[in-house]
Formats: sequence, structure tokens, C-alpha cells
Amino acid sequence: MLDEFIKSALQEDIQGGDHSSMACVPLEAQSKASLLIKEKGVLAGMKVAKRICEIYDPLLQLTPLLKDGTLVEYGDIAFTLEGSARSILAVERLLLNCMQHMSGVATKTAQYVALIAGTNCTLLDTRKTTPGLRFLDKYAVVIGGGANHRFGLYDMIMLKDNHIDYAGGLQAALTRTQVYLQNQHLDLKVEVEVRSMEELEELLTLPQSYDRIMLDNFTPEELKIALTKIPSNIETEASGGITENTVRAYALTGVQYISVGALTHSVKALDMSLKAEI
Repeated sequence: MLDEFIKSALQEDIQGGDHSSMACVPLEAQSKASLLIKEKGVLAGMKVAKRICEIYDPLLQLTPLLKDGTLVEYGDIAFTLEGSARSILAVERLLLNCMQHMSGVATKTAQYVALIAGTNCTLLDTRKTTPGLRFLDKYAVVIGGGANHRFGLYDMIMLKDNHIDYAGGLQAALTRTQVYLQNQHLDLKVEVEVRSMEELEELLTLPQSYDRIMLDNFTPEELKIALTKIPSNIETEASGGITENTVRAYALTGVQYISVGALTHSVKALDMSLKAEI
């Protein structure tokens, strides 16, 4: 998946040729560059950067000076790059786009993880990712100290509000799900979303054919009450509008998981640049 992404991204950017470089940089020119960090955060994407270089020009030498997950600040150098000047210029933007975005995700994740430190709660990402880049977004979340929820629609059953509404209610959705899993010989975890205390109470009257309950848009106070009703063998997850200002209050309720879409859907890229060395 990574190799396919890199090849596609390079084709998108270069197509018929990097005419800026070909116009003024001699073909035989050799050079060196350094990745300069310009903002405090968590570094992510080093392995991706190395693979970009390997695919575009195997003769490019990337020497890592820092590791993914390192807390960086202005002035740090993440790696040096040596080889063809034209090759360095060709991969520069793809390197920066990936590392800036991934570092932004890792930094935001680390901030949330720090806020729930000392609790027994695990921070999860969501499917609110950049299309085509989900594997990078989710990799960056792990680098930042979070954990991945399901990767896509194929590796877990999640019965959300629209599924339940379209199925005709909770009971119908769960019954059809169990029949489907049996007929398809699938062993997938099942998570059910509830939007109110009433829905939770309805769910708890039904046979336990699910593994986790997602409590969506509950306040911390409502969540505390809800958790007292849920048997200990059922996993619990809080979701919906949870911010840096409220995440600790949610974690202190005793909920096992908190999922936050903001880890990936609205992060600020970490500032860095590739500086040529003359």
C-alpha cells in the first residue's frame, strides 16, 4: 500500500518531468540537504521518507538522526539526504507533505494521550481520515501513543445510528448481524452505538451478541451513570465531540476507550523544511 501510494504521488507531481530542476540544475550535480524542524511536536514519517527515496532514486542516501516518536523542537535536524541534486528536488515536496502531516497527527495524538495519563483509558482514532492516506494517518496515531480502531468497513462490525435506523431498530440490526456472520463464516467483533440512555437500556434487554458499546454524545455525568448499567464483560467506548478540554473528564469516568476524530480530520501540519547544504 505504501509503495503504491508513493509511486502514484510521484507520478501526480512529476508526470513529464521536473522542468524547474532540469532547466537549471546540471544532471551530474550532487548535493546534500537536511530536514529542519521548525516547530515543537512529535516526529513521524521517517520510515516513509526513507521509502520515498528508495523508490524514486535508490542512490539517494538518507541518514536518520532522529526516530519516529521523538519530541522535537525548532532547530532539530531529523535526517540528512545526499545524492543527485535533481533527485533531492524531485522528492522534496512529497517528503515534506507526508512528514508534516504525519507529525501533525502524532503531535495531536500525544497531546490527548498526555491529558488522560494515569487513567485506564485508551485513546482511539476513527475512520475520519484523508482518503487514500488512512494507513499513514493511523500509523501516525500509533507513533503519537494512541491506538487504532478498526481500519475500515471490512475488519469489524459497527452498528451506528444509520445502520440501526435503516435496519428497523436495535433488535432487528443485531439479529440480522448474527445471521449474517454465521452464514458468511466470519469472526468479527461487533460494536453497537447508542445515542441515549433509553437506547442503552433497550440494548441491555437484548441477548448479548456484541462485544462493545459506543456511547455517543453522552456527557461525562451521563456516561458515569451509563457505565454502572453495563456488565463488566462488555467493552465501553465514548465518542462524539470530545475535545482536549473534556477528554480527561471522560477518561475519569472509567470508560475503557475514547475515540476522537480530531486526531486525523483537522490537524495542523508540523512546520519543517528541507534545506539545501551548499
